[in-house]
Amino acid sequence: MSDFVRHLFGLESQVAVVVGATGVLGGTLAEGIAQAGAHVVVAGRDEARGMARVEAIEKLGGTAEFLSVTADERASVEQLLAAVLARHGQVDMLVNCAGANSATPYFEIKDEDWNRVVESNLTTTHLGCQIFASHMRTQAEGGSILNIGSVTAHLPLSRVFAYSAAKAAVVNLTKNLAREFATQKVRVNVLCPGFFPAEQNRKILDTEGVDNIMRQT
Repeated sequence: MSDFVRHLFGLESQVAVVVGATGVLGGTLAEGIAQAGAHVVVAGRDEARGMARVEAIEKLGGTAEFLSVTADERASVEQLLAAVLARHGQVDMLVNCAGANSATPYFEIKDEDWNRVVESNLTTTHLGCQIFASHMRTQAEGGSILNIGSVTAHLPLSRVFAYSAAKAAVVNLTKNLAREFATQKVRVNVLCPGFFPAEQNRKILDTEGVDNIMRQT
């Protein structure tokens, strides 16, 4: 990283918590944030994947650690924040990247599947924002929150109704929180990626599904 780019975008001396860094997208974001100079807390349920991500970050020259969290449970998210503050005394960035998907025809969606997808995408984002921002606004330098939405919040790309609805809600929540926290030194943004092949969407990676995706890309 050049001195000019580091001056503009460097994250040296900052502590970033990436919830869902054990996944494909969250893990890639965690690695990029670490390369920008931040110490990254890899947060997730799967310790083996989390430690593998920590090792990958360290091989890239960054610093990281794994902390366990069940992102849709308030007490667990509160414990995560407390652990980060106990270890580092600050938290400068939160990335809400936990999530799950379910490719099911609309009339076949079961209540438990709908609730699982909404909780894993929307509830996790809400809890992360509420709990972490409550501390960030007390810090002299404030903080930054990045929520992960999806292009499906705006376009019907595939048969992922609960996921699309939850991600649309994440976008709306982010807009409201960005306005709410603007005077409290906490920035809130949402990133809406396109299609990333991963385990959670493998079911729709047939020829027809890929063709439908590519026509709208």
